[in-house]
Amino acid sequence: MTTPEGTLDRRGPLVPSGVLGMAMFIATEVMFFAGLISAYLVLRAQAFGWPPLDQPRLPVGVTAANTAVLLASGWTVYRAVAAQRRGERDSVRWLGITAALGALFLAVQGFEWVRLVGFGLTTTSSLYGATFYTLVGAHGLHVLAALVVLLWALRRAARGSYDAAPGALDPIQMYWVFVVAVWPVLYLLVYF
Repeated sequence: MTTPEGTLDRRGPLVPSGVLGMAMFIATEVMFFAGLISAYLVLRAQAFGWPPLDQPRLPVGVTAANTAVLLASGWTVYRAVAAQRRGERDSVRWLGITAALGALFLAVQGFEWVRLVGFGLTTTSSLYGATFYTLVGAHGLHVLAALVVLLWALRRAARGSYDAAPGALDPIQMYWVFVVAVWPVLYLLVYF
């Protein structure tokens, strides 16, 4: 952008580099999950019975409640970023709640995986098991990565690192909202 004098206007980028970088990263992640989902749908369409009769049924009810936990964390991260933009220390509390909800989601998923393995659903028990653990596991790893970054941001926010930096949490919020948004798609696709 140029000024009336013909010089470049150096007020800053239209889109902060962290936001642009995260948007590009999320675009690659969307393609990654689209590929996994496409493979799942092709394999499911070719299967004689899905799920196989000899495989355990997935815990739909528990996972529905766990889905609500993850969706709630999307709201709390929004609250954290809104508080940080207003310069309120309340953002630390909301980041902490978001991290706790994310950790609870992962803990419940882990507990359910242990139960399913005990019932005989493994990556080698069937194509159904392999695709289940691939899709849900890929998402779980993404939530874990987002949780690590969120805990890092929580630690910095507690020290006051973001007090004078409005928008500093935006890329973290973008990634967290992405992992939250992917889950209902996977839940509906895999569990029903």
